[in-house]
Amino acid sequence: MNNAAERAKAWLKPPYDVETQKATQALLDQGGDALADAFYQDLDFGTGGLRGIMGVGTNRINKYTLGAATQGLANYLNAQFPGEEVKVAIAHDSRHNSKSFSQQVAEVLSANNIKVYLYEDLRPTPALSFAIRHLGCQSGIVLTASHNPPAYNGYKVYWNDGGQLVPPHDKAVINEVRAVAADAVNYQAKPELIEMIGDAVDQAYLAEVKKLSLSSGGKEDLSVVFTSIHGTSITLVPPALENAGFKKVSIVEEQASPDGDFPTVKSPNPEEAEALDMALKQAEEIDADMVIGTDPDADRVGIAVRNLEGKMELLNGNQAASVLIYYLLEKWKENDKLTGNEYVAKTIVTTDLISSIAEAYNVPCPECLTGFKWIADIIRKREGEATFIGGGEESYGYMIGDFVRDKDAVASAVMLAETAAYAKSKGSSFYEMLVEVYAKFGYYLEKLVSLKREGMKGQEEIAQMMQDFRTKTPATIAGEKVIEVRDYQSSEKRYTEDGRVEAIDLPQSNVVQFVTDKGSKITARPSGTEPKIKFYVSVKDQLKDAADFPVMKAALERRIDSITKELGL
Repeated sequence: MNNAAERAKAWLKPPYDVETQKATQALLDQGGDALADAFYQDLDFGTGGLRGIMGVGTNRINKYTLGAATQGLANYLNAQFPGEEVKVAIAHDSRHNSKSFSQQVAEVLSANNIKVYLYEDLRPTPALSFAIRHLGCQSGIVLTASHNPPAYNGYKVYWNDGGQLVPPHDKAVINEVRAVAADAVNYQAKPELIEMIGDAVDQAYLAEVKKLSLSSGGKEDLSVVFTSIHGTSITLVPPALENAGFKKVSIVEEQASPDGDFPTVKSPNPEEAEALDMALKQAEEIDADMVIGTDPDADRVGIAVRNLEGKMELLNGNQAASVLIYYLLEKWKENDKLTGNEYVAKTIVTTDLISSIAEAYNVPCPECLTGFKWIADIIRKREGEATFIGGGEESYGYMIGDFVRDKDAVASAVMLAETAAYAKSKGSSFYEMLVEVYAKFGYYLEKLVSLKREGMKGQEEIAQMMQDFRTKTPATIAGEKVIEVRDYQSSEKRYTEDGRVEAIDLPQSNVVQFVTDKGSKITARPSGTEPKIKFYVSVKDQLKDAADFPVMKAALERRIDSITKELGL
């Protein structure tokens, strides 16, 4: 607490403005957790860059923490690209202060003699990733907190490949940021270095999305309900669907207006069922085939389709990704595009069903740490040597092709709809394709349990849970023998029967996995974007016949319930 108070006192004088000084004094007077949470640490880069609650403090998103971050980034860019015209693209989402933050960030960059391409209005995160390479930029920034609650905002930083920062750049940038004194941020903007991004870049991006198409079947007949959940996707998803040939797209108008309060939902996260309630209701009213919903910065997409009983059912990210990858590989095979030099990718917490599908097509499926920056890193390392078909992660993120280097809800919405349309044109459905995938490659079922732990005390609780998970390995879980322990922090895979240890060839990360003799996988991982610890549970079995699907589904659900109950989740 004393440390937080001392840090806060530095905010009671210039360069902090009078309003900030008054708000800081109020926190000092209040003391307690509010003061500690605001000042006990500096914001750090997680899987999604800087992200935090907006307000006064070193652990908050405000014009000073963003100013320091931008000055540090500017210092790093100018050092990395000496003698070059350094260029940075900037976008923002629909959150409170995002537009003003983006303008301020542009001004600091320009003050440091950096050319800035600034989107004139809100745009999806994947559009920013595309613009970086399209405009020949060395870096990019998007002001967003993705699907977090309204009180949050954030600052994602991208490198010249269009992917988010990975080592060594992420740590190098934050070191530069740490070295920036409060009075060393240059706010003397050079307006002549700031250029607005207009419609031409949007059209170039939409043209790339259109090129992804592998089939035209059924598009005019598929009925889709789309919701942007008050976010940025309203700018590009409807035209992308129209360009792709979809004629029956019904927009949830009550959620179409960008709004940082996200007034019609508890959380603007398509991973949570409630966020798509209005779209589901509209789908029932018009007898639609599919619901598509995106998060505020349009990198995540959730879907619902009609199940075997004809009822709308929300699919999780693993299910949607599996069907999408299956469709992509099947069509690439049909179109004689598989040459033996292609690959797909997934993260370590994403269903192994994708690996099984890829193996059947003799297509490699490298794994990476959680976060699409790592998939982008794989693409960067294989640039010019192999062709990336697509990839996914369980948290509703998918990417098709490599013209964007982050998860892309715009392109994914189009290709998920195309998959459903193709299935319908063949007398099937998206859900029936899912069951077909289970029957062909194995029935994998997953569940995510997220425990929210906010503030400094919450971080301590999460750290203790991870320590317990790491050091108290159970011999069995729900009657299944634990045969492997994968600790990504120590980069070691340990086999429990003989104690044999193998190295894990991935960057270190605070993740622990247990693998059982029945093929179940339990993963513990603190979120890099929210004050949560996440537990991923995956079970599998062989589905001999599609007719056995309901019985097998119930059996796998019971296995998951037994595992989560035994682990106290």
